[in-house]
Amino acid sequence: MFFWVTAGLLTIAAILAVLLPLTRKAENAEPAERHDLEVYKDQLAEVDRDAARGALSPAEAEEARVEISRRILKLGEAAHEPVRRGSNFSRAVGLAAVLSVPLVAWGFYGVLGSPDVPAQPLQARLDADPPESSVDELVARAEAHLAANPDDGRGWDVIAPVYLRLGRPDASVIAYRNAIRLVGATAHREAGLGEALTQLANGTINDKASAAFGRALTLEPGHAKSIFYLATADAQQGRFDEATDRWTVLLASLPADSPWRQPTERALSEVNAEMAKADNAPGPTQDDIDAAAAMPAGDQKAMIEGMVASLDAKLRENPNDGEGWQRLVRSYVVLGRKDDAQAALDRGLKALDGGAADELASLATSLGLTVPQ
Repeated sequence: MFFWVTAGLLTIAAILAVLLPLTRKAENAEPAERHDLEVYKDQLAEVDRDAARGALSPAEAEEARVEISRRILKLGEAAHEPVRRGSNFSRAVGLAAVLSVPLVAWGFYGVLGSPDVPAQPLQARLDADPPESSVDELVARAEAHLAANPDDGRGWDVIAPVYLRLGRPDASVIAYRNAIRLVGATAHREAGLGEALTQLANGTINDKASAAFGRALTLEPGHAKSIFYLATADAQQGRFDEATDRWTVLLASLPADSPWRQPTERALSEVNAEMAKADNAPGPTQDDIDAAAAMPAGDQKAMIEGMVASLDAKLRENPNDGEGWQRLVRSYVVLGRKDDAQAALDRGLKALDGGAADELASLATSLGLTVPQ
């Protein structure tokens, strides 16, 4: 009802603004001839003053008076000509044209419009309850809030994974970095940043993404997402042994309902089909992987820990295996046994020298372990 009342008042105002000039009669309008006559009288007086001062000769003054008089006479003839005014017909046409516009407009709106639908301005939609809002509206609300409150770290933390699910990794990277800067680093935020950087690089886990996943593991040893992606990075770079180690140990540590179990099992099967072992260090075969996948979670962990213990024992007998020490240290970290990883690192650095020791120290640093000086 309010809509129709407002529309009606606006329409009436617009019609009156056009019609009033058409219907108004000229009242108290001073004829233009009267103004011209006054001008000519002033000119005659000026001629008389110039003649009296001697500025005009008598002949010139007389000639000027004759010319001005002729113009006055002509003005008098024009004053008696009939005045042409707008006819009643032309005013009727104008009135009909003005009235037809709102009638036609209202007619079309009544058929094609939706006057009974309540208005839904953007701000009203953004203020609506979240269950009644679309994802785009929720994101717009969050973005408006963050534009007004750029130091709201919690807000950046909330919207970062949403950007990632919407396929906007560039915005997700910015949001995760802002959240880390404002409210601090956590394994969840660092791993989210790594995932966003990976998606931004079309699935390639570059150095920046690997560094983020490494920081996540330092904050939370055994963080499943970070281990999975770092193993994927190993596989992308052709380090299939390292990738297999990470995924195998990860699989043993995952609970039965973990969302990372199926991706890890699939990744292990795929990389094992392409991998060719070049050394005699113990590691899981395809049969081991298949057997582990069929075991309960507790049995899987026991199986993997047995493999790690076997590797530890072999390195005590043959400590010159640089790759074996890297596998052992990494396995202990993934299993969450950081003290054992540190002890294995110390033993490995004492047993190795040259490039092998440097590689082990570099790995330990990336895993958050302390490299002895």
